[in-house]
Amino acid sequence: VQLQASGGGLVQAGGSLRLACAASGRTFSNYAVGWFRQAPGKEREFVSAINYNGIVTYYADFVKGRFTISRVNAERTVYLQMNSLKPEDTAVYSCACRTSNNIRSGSSYYTRPSDYNYWGQGTLVTVSS
Repeated sequence: VQLQASGGGLVQAGGSLRLACAASGRTFSNYAVGWFRQAPGKEREFVSAINYNGIVTYYADFVKGRFTISRVNAERTVYLQMNSLKPEDTAVYSCACRTSNNIRSGSSYYTRPSDYNYWGQGTLVTVSS
């Protein structure tokens, strides 16, 4: 599976962006997908994830109520709608997929980068104050 993130850019605080993660490979619709971000000088952190059919989603606390993850398997694309952006959201955003259809095991969600098998090139989001 090959992934490519796009949609980043420069936006003012309070603005919106929609990121897209486009995938190749016929098995994409069977895989869970996650979004991560990495700000300069910081470790990569989990943002959101969606299971194979889009029914189950999960968000980091710092984006709940502002970001929405969705997917269109017919398009082999996962989206991250980002609203009410803050300067602290500035980072390179990357998508990744698990070769599994779920984003959780029991009550625990897969939020570690090592939980994901394939990674795409990131897209830079810059939020100005």
